[in-house]
Amino acid sequence: MCFFNDSKVTKFIRVKRKIITLRFIDSQTKGQGGEEHEILDTFPILFIRDHHPADHSSFKEQGGIWPSHCVAGTRGGEIHEALLPYVCEELTFDKGCCRETEQYSGFEGVNAAEQSLGEILELLDTTDVYVCGIATEYCVRNTCEDLLKAGHKVHLLKDCLAYVDHAGHLKALEEMASEGIGIE
Repeated sequence: MCFFNDSKVTKFIRVKRKIITLRFIDSQTKGQGGEEHEILDTFPILFIRDHHPADHSSFKEQGGIWPSHCVAGTRGGEIHEALLPYVCEELTFDKGCCRETEQYSGFEGVNAAEQSLGEILELLDTTDVYVCGIATEYCVRNTCEDLLKAGHKVHLLKDCLAYVDHAGHLKALEEMASEGIGIE
């Protein structure tokens, strides 16, 4: 089954781990009878990444709950090299850039032109959005719920996720399914 058509967009959420990248490529090309990149080159892929300042308020060193992560200008703040051929500046959204603000949802991110994810999805006339990324219980869930509230049909690729806590991951999947988010 091919997940793409002209009104569907695939979106990555903070994808930095190669295992997720490879699982995603495999899930999208399985049984398609072509080069794996053929399908990925056909449809827009949107990237959302945390892009924190080094002193972000969510970091433990600043009194927050998270270890330092996704710091702008570091390897952790960049998109995985295997995905770079699919990166387009207009379709890359940064969030968590302001020191004082925690942002879990990709809807809170903006691209280099200061356009929101919602604005770009509307311009692309998107109906269905396929989501994978890190971390199921936080950024993935918040983004999926905001996509659903905005009227999109949301498909969460369960084999292309990473999580903070396994039990939290399973609970989030169950709750998202009950909200109408497709778990595939």
